[in-house]
Amino acid sequence: MVESDRTRAGSENRILKKLVIIPAYNEEKSILNLFRELREQAPDFDIIAVNDGSEDGTLRLCRENGIPVLDLAVNLGIGGAMQTGYRYAALNGYEIAVQVDGDGQHDPTFLREMLKKLLSENADMVIGSRFLEGKGYQSTALRRWGIRYLSGLIRLVTGIRITDPTSGFRMVNRRLIERFASDYPQDYPEPESVAGLLRQGGKAVEIPVRMRERGSGSSSIGPGASIYYPLKMTAAILLERMRRQ
Repeated sequence: MVESDRTRAGSENRILKKLVIIPAYNEEKSILNLFRELREQAPDFDIIAVNDGSEDGTLRLCRENGIPVLDLAVNLGIGGAMQTGYRYAALNGYEIAVQVDGDGQHDPTFLREMLKKLLSENADMVIGSRFLEGKGYQSTALRRWGIRYLSGLIRLVTGIRITDPTSGFRMVNRRLIERFASDYPQDYPEPESVAGLLRQGGKAVEIPVRMRERGSGSSSIGPGASIYYPLKMTAAILLERMRRQ
């Protein structure tokens, strides 16, 4: 077993309990391929899919193909789906949790490198950034503008540069699992939760990854939301800063 997959505390030298959380809304065209990839690339990670009130065959496919799944009766959005996954992780004693979106954009081949980074830097969160090396799918020009704006805002309020604050491809430790299980932003949680972590003295680091184009479905952030999104996040991040002062 590789050294990076063991605890560093004393001589305990045990294997970490790790979980992949897959938030899935209408992902019947991509969920099975993602599950196969995870089994091939990260066989030592457990998997839980969170069916976020899908209207297609996502839930049926999970059940028919042995994918462990939590079924939400209504669509809660990415924040509610991920908080459900974090609650499951907290209740079942997981020490590491990673979000891998059900649309196929996140490449499981990077999970091992993310885990190594989390442990070697004693970080609370590792974010897979598409912008550190500029390879793979880079999103639309409008969304890239919004991401750069949010990156600058987070640097302004925390002093730390995060190049891809909207990335959902993120791995967290036990401390954040417990926190996110009880308190997690709902609408657009990624930049808000990163800003909150950094403001509270936590450690978030990035590694370069290659994102892939969405395999199916559509983004919750459309053209109109791409403008509304950074404005809402500005208010949320500034309010969080004032609340902590």
